[in-house]
This record gives sequence, C-alpha cells and structure tokens, in this order.
Amino acid sequence: MNIKDMSFAKVYPMYVQKAEKKGRTKLEVDAVIEWLTGYDEAGLRTQIDNGTAFEAFFEGAPRFNPNAKLITGSVCGCKVEEIADPTLQKVRYLDKLIDELAKGKPIEKIFR
Repeated sequence: MNIKDMSFAKVYPMYVQKAEKKGRTKLEVDAVIEWLTGYDEAGLRTQIDNGTAFEAFFEGAPRFNPNAKLITGSVCGCKVEEIADPTLQKVRYLDKLIDELAKGKPIEKIFR
C-alpha cells in the first residue's frame, strides 16, 4: 500500500505512542500536527474519525504551515527537503517533527 493511501488514523496512534514513550504527551503531538496543517482540535479529530488517507488529509489541511520548508534532516534515510513528491514530503515533514518531539526538542523550537 502506498503511504498516500494509508489512513492517517492508523498512523496517528503510533505518533502518540512514540512521543509518550519518551515522556511527551498526546496534546503535544496534536499541537505539532495542528501547527503543521492548520487543523484545529475538532478538525483533526474529524480526520481521524473518518479514517482519511494521508493524501486527502494534507490536501484538506486548512493552512499548511509555510515554515514547513524550514524542516530539514533525514527520515527513513531520505532528506525531507529533497523529496520531490509533495504529499510524501508532507508525510515526512510530520514524521520529522514527531521524531524531534520524541527526542526531547522543546516545542517552541519545533515550531520554526
């Protein structure tokens, strides 16, 4: 299955679990997702409840953060700033932010 077609709701609990294992909270995970996508709490919950695929999740984002282009580094061996596919790049941006959260980076620095 292509990651673009994968349900965001299936991956979301893994983001939360990864963060919580490192002492972070679900609220912080939600704040990171909301910062990146512009979804508010209700909008994020709707996307999760509807089982929205990643591609539709990002296409429907109210305001994808223009500072996302400042997110750099590697995820799964790929430099996020070099990924050509826009949806895949957005998925990896989110992965990178969750990694930073789990590694203890202050939320203020995650929000570039």
